[in-house]
Amino acid sequence: MGVVFQRVDCRVRHHCSTGGHRSRGFIVAMLCAACIIQFVSEASAQCSARDVLQSQLKLKKAPSANGPPVLVKSATGVPVWKTITLGTFADPLALRNALDKKGCSIGGLAAEILARPAFAVSSTKTDVELVAVSAVQLGFETDTVTLTAIYAQARQLGFELAPAEVGPQLRLQYFDQPMGEFLIIGMEPIKTWSGEPVILNVANGGAGLILFGQDGRPDAEISVISRFVFARSNERFTPALASTPAH
Repeated sequence: MGVVFQRVDCRVRHHCSTGGHRSRGFIVAMLCAACIIQFVSEASAQCSARDVLQSQLKLKKAPSANGPPVLVKSATGVPVWKTITLGTFADPLALRNALDKKGCSIGGLAAEILARPAFAVSSTKTDVELVAVSAVQLGFETDTVTLTAIYAQARQLGFELAPAEVGPQLRLQYFDQPMGEFLIIGMEPIKTWSGEPVILNVANGGAGLILFGQDGRPDAEISVISRFVFARSNERFTPALASTPAH
């Protein structure tokens, strides 16, 4: 609609009288510029609730990570949920700017660890296969379980912790995330400036797409129905993509 309005108003400018040409021309030019800015903003922003809904309507079915709670016996038996590309940005700042450009919300803790020295991006473009499983699928039967226990069980079953870059990259490559879905990134925690360990969560809470941080302490209690995103272990997953130890 913004483009149509822009074209109509710009054509009107050509029919202005000579006496009021300058003042009217200035007003119309401002309207045209406003329409162009609005159009560009709408074209670039993809994380708003409206943009997500439009994306889902186009695809008709969003690739949700939520699935039946099938008990996992081995990572090899779990199908790949999503493949994303890492190493598409020169540095963490460029990655953060891309999130802002797309209109993705970033929580305070997430913004802080994205600016920490421990957060790194891959130097080369690499595809990473991701799986999404809940703590229940990993075999836990209590209401909550510690983060340490979840990671230990995931590793024992053959899953890999994901690089920290997976969090923001998944946010940028998963615009059609279903409403109400929260995905915890199975990653090595990164400490904030005050020393608080944080892990990332990619979510659609209904008000738009967001990347936020949550408690990454080893004894943090996690609900067993929470879903984690881990990396599939394969030969292409090189040390250059491994998570940087938290400082």
